[in-house]
Amino acid sequence: MASNKKYWKSVEELNENSSIVETLRNNEFVEQIPVDEFLGDKEALSSSATSRRDFLKYVGFSTAAASLAACEGPVVKSIPYVVQPEEIIPGVADFYATTIADGYDFANILIKTREGRPIKVENNNLEGARTGANARVHASVLSLYDSLRLKQPKIAGNNATWGEVNAKVKAGLEEANTQGGAVVLLTNTMASPSTDALIDELKAKYPTVKHIIYDAVSDSNALDAFEQVYGVRALANYDFSKADVIVSVGADILGDWQGGGYDAGYAKGRVPKNGKMSKHIQIEANMSLAGANADKRMPMTISQQKSALADIYNAVVNGATPKNAEIAKVVNQLKSAKSKGVVVTGLDDVNAQLVVLAINTAIASEAFNPTNAKLVRKGNAKEVSQLVDYMKAGKVHTLIMSGVNPVYTLPNAKDFSEALKKVKLSVSFSMKEDETASITTIAAAAPHYLESWSDVTIERGHYSVAQPTIRPLFDTKQFQEALLTWTENSASYYDYLKGFASSNVSGKSWNQMVHDGFVMTEALPLVANTVDFSVAASQLAKAKNAGLDLVLYTKTGMGDGQQANNPWLQEFPDPITRVSWDNYVTISKKDAERYDLKNWNVANGGMNGNYVTLKVGNVTLNNVPVVVQPGQAVGTLGLAFGYGKKAALKQEMQVGVNAYSLYKNLTANQIVSISKEAGEHEFACVQLQKTLMGRGDIIKETTLEIFNTKDAEVWNPVPMVSLDHQETPTTEVDLWTSFDRTIGHHFNLSIDLNACTGCGACVIACHAENNVPVVGKSEVRRSRDMHWLRIDRYYSHEETFSGDVELKEGTSGLLNSVSTLSEMEDPSENPQVAFQPVMCQHCNHAPCETVCPVAATSHGKEGQNHMAYNRCVGTRYCANNCPYKVRRFNWFLYNKNSEFDYHMNNDLGRMVLNPDVNVRSRGVMEKCSMCIQKTQATKLQAKREGRLVKDGEFQTACSAACTSGAMVFGDVNDKESQVAKLAEDERMYHLLEHIGTKPNVFYHVKVRNVK
Repeated sequence: MASNKKYWKSVEELNENSSIVETLRNNEFVEQIPVDEFLGDKEALSSSATSRRDFLKYVGFSTAAASLAACEGPVVKSIPYVVQPEEIIPGVADFYATTIADGYDFANILIKTREGRPIKVENNNLEGARTGANARVHASVLSLYDSLRLKQPKIAGNNATWGEVNAKVKAGLEEANTQGGAVVLLTNTMASPSTDALIDELKAKYPTVKHIIYDAVSDSNALDAFEQVYGVRALANYDFSKADVIVSVGADILGDWQGGGYDAGYAKGRVPKNGKMSKHIQIEANMSLAGANADKRMPMTISQQKSALADIYNAVVNGATPKNAEIAKVVNQLKSAKSKGVVVTGLDDVNAQLVVLAINTAIASEAFNPTNAKLVRKGNAKEVSQLVDYMKAGKVHTLIMSGVNPVYTLPNAKDFSEALKKVKLSVSFSMKEDETASITTIAAAAPHYLESWSDVTIERGHYSVAQPTIRPLFDTKQFQEALLTWTENSASYYDYLKGFASSNVSGKSWNQMVHDGFVMTEALPLVANTVDFSVAASQLAKAKNAGLDLVLYTKTGMGDGQQANNPWLQEFPDPITRVSWDNYVTISKKDAERYDLKNWNVANGGMNGNYVTLKVGNVTLNNVPVVVQPGQAVGTLGLAFGYGKKAALKQEMQVGVNAYSLYKNLTANQIVSISKEAGEHEFACVQLQKTLMGRGDIIKETTLEIFNTKDAEVWNPVPMVSLDHQETPTTEVDLWTSFDRTIGHHFNLSIDLNACTGCGACVIACHAENNVPVVGKSEVRRSRDMHWLRIDRYYSHEETFSGDVELKEGTSGLLNSVSTLSEMEDPSENPQVAFQPVMCQHCNHAPCETVCPVAATSHGKEGQNHMAYNRCVGTRYCANNCPYKVRRFNWFLYNKNSEFDYHMNNDLGRMVLNPDVNVRSRGVMEKCSMCIQKTQATKLQAKREGRLVKDGEFQTACSAACTSGAMVFGDVNDKESQVAKLAEDERMYHLLEHIGTKPNVFYHVKVRNVK
């Protein structure tokens, strides 16, 4: 019997005469659509004869009118050039060669500009360029548009003119000279020959001037060792492409060790060729990028590392036999490699640095290059310590600082601040009114490097030029311009620099140097002094464990912290922990159990953890969050620099704790005590988000022995499916009829898991190129990050991934399998690590395309999976149907929204946006476009020049940023192209190939050298 019950939603519906109910029932839109606002004059529109059918031909479907009204974009009025510059063509990008030298990162780069705005960093790929832009270098373009930059000079906190600043400084210099008071220039490592010349001229005019170089993250011990042996204050250079065996003791050779930039050479030896690849052994405390990529990783405390290094020295130089069996194996491999071996160290100990120089000299290592020594670190920790003592004693009359922030970075920052009160005149050249500039007499507004001229010697025998790519945005002056003024030199710094280069550098004209960005010069060989290395080795051998080791380090994203107000870097997930918006103390599982410290996941996938207090000597650091880190050596802790800043930062960026406070004597290795605190910390960790774990064909890997002795079908099997009850390779089965893709371009992206180091430069490059929004810690924690490209990090449960495979295949029965798989989610104490970049796979048989109800996502003839943002209505069916979890949903409007107060929320920050890429609005899906704007621009350029596109011209943001060569993009229909050849390689496979999506992104099996 049918029910005659009447159901209603509102009491209003029970009123049969209600006009409101009638209106709601009959009208799709309750309020009249404001068509006049987006289609023009209302009266003219209503008087026209346009039928509804004709109108719908234009708007596409019935809800388009509402969509247009809701998504109306702002009208931007353009002002044309009065006299258009010849080099600027609207809509066409210009590229300028320059060099970044901010005291921590040094690289030859290209700057992409649009209509006079720098919008992106690219690598300078000319032969001889010292390139290798990391994540921070790629993000540095956004720091140009930091809304909290110091916009003009200040004296005693009040706005001033540069005339007033220079008059006050010159008066101070004259007074100091008359009274015999000390004038100290405290700068970072500028590595600028012309600036050194200017400083020498200032010293000649004012004899009491002393120049002290201070690096926030010091390499003073390594510099002291090299200077002792070779007589030059520099760092040894290495070419890892020439090494068959690499032994690293505490050196993150793929991170910031000695200025970084080693990944390209390293990767050349890591890709198996002719049955060979280099062997990398890493001995360390913290899990680093180098350790994650090593074939064999040995976790050790600091004292154990020193003993191991002493054993290697004694075995190589003196023929002794190491007592430790593992170290004995390392020595045997090193001896077998002969000159193809190399040893490096990151231990903050002058004896360790001396011993490494001796080992590499003894084996005549081809990878060891003292002649072209690196000049990117020149800081002197002893002189910095003496400076504070002199300031306390009132011996410093004038202190002029440039590129340093000692009130934040010095471990004895309070002493420095108090001592600064005894300095009669203090000046800080800074881009920001930071902790130091806010308490100095004069805060001198400094320009960004993209607004400046300079020269740089990254290494001996190499001279680089930095040129401005935009006029100064604010009333700023370079430190060099001030030096010229103080020495009463009327020349501009540009003229001075041009004259200096012409007089001191040969090989290229000035214009050619500026065009190329650098010139190669000849470096005279360095001759080693006679040094008794055995004394250094015996001192290392005496090292004993004195307690819990704290190893201070720099993150790939944040570095020394000078770009802490850069939201791209704050949101960048750490490659190892996958945590963003934080620093934390890393601890081994055993030590965590000892101190009752834990991490746990909550219902929304977010990770929480305990707090601890760290104490080094008399210094205490409270409320430090804890991450239990697989691979952390038992008896050691790790803590990253660069966080805990407060001054000149937006509230959202004031995160983390200041590790510099524990940086006693500027030494990275400290003895620490730890105690648990109350409360729990909420991390923004993306590790549990968008996971593919449990799915087959994700990370494929094998050993070099199997790779050389077995057929590809053994170590790279093609997945099989059932077709008519017959086992058939999935590559031979199609659900759909395929189109002919052999005509025209067809784009593919190759990713070699052997060459990928997980550095993340590609992630930031993608942000810059494609206007990817920043969403903040809270949203990332909710699994709402907007990264188009992520780098998945996998740990093994056993000591190796092959051990995982054996364990999994050895299970039988449902319950046993479930139990085993649950156990395998717990990583080994010393796991193997694999990195895998994952972006939209641009499937030729894309699951997302078939489920979109409005055809917002569709396939292009050239292989890209397109997104039509103005068609998307945000159903998110495509994201649900994507097996790779690469689609992102705009939960909010991230542009011009005070709830997301990052660069897109102010006019200055929006200057970095790429005009070739749409800024997406709320409610639409977005994902990797394979940088279609770049491929189109490449085709148009070739068409204008009347030629075919050359191999290597097609690039995506990620492939162009990848200095290790892991990512190669191109046209597979060009059979001579590199990507076409890689597609035919035996190591090639597709992600989740068994589901038949036929991606246009493919990977190469990871090969490990385990012998």
